[in-house]
Amino acid sequence: LIGTVTAFTLAHSLTLAAATLGWVHVPQAPVEAVIALSIVFVAAEILNETRGQQGLASRKPWIVAFVFGLLHGLGFAGALREVGLPEHAIPLALAFFNIGVEVGQLLFIGGFFAVVWASTRLIPPSAAHGDGQAEGATWSLTARLATPSAFVVGTLASFWLIERTLGFWSQGPG
Repeated sequence: LIGTVTAFTLAHSLTLAAATLGWVHVPQAPVEAVIALSIVFVAAEILNETRGQQGLASRKPWIVAFVFGLLHGLGFAGALREVGLPEHAIPLALAFFNIGVEVGQLLFIGGFFAVVWASTRLIPPSAAHGDGQAEGATWSLTARLATPSAFVVGTLASFWLIERTLGFWSQGPG
């Protein structure tokens, strides 16, 4: 998991630096639409996994994370352009931004696992597993949350995808 998160960070660091330094120019509207599409893809992968179908994200998670990181780096570049970077310290600002993203992702993962761990201690195994056996209670609880979470995230991302795609025509060239 940490390798996958780091692949994402390395990839977005590359495209973020390339876009921020002016080496790559990509219109923001299509980037945002493809980012939303990437989230729809992940939601579909989670749903397929709950049905026992192993997808690309399960087989090669670091590759998927790296490709998505490339997209997200372009999105971050647009956000940083709006906020502005100090012209005299762009490399340092990029380095600290990327370090902050990596630390934030690792803290999120740690927090998620802490919540799962705590929930297995607070929720009786019979409630989490359904048959009174403690074995597999953590997995059962996580699996039960996967489907509704994937539907919520996939629905929101689908809305953002449609909204951003329709925005191509209302905003003009981007």
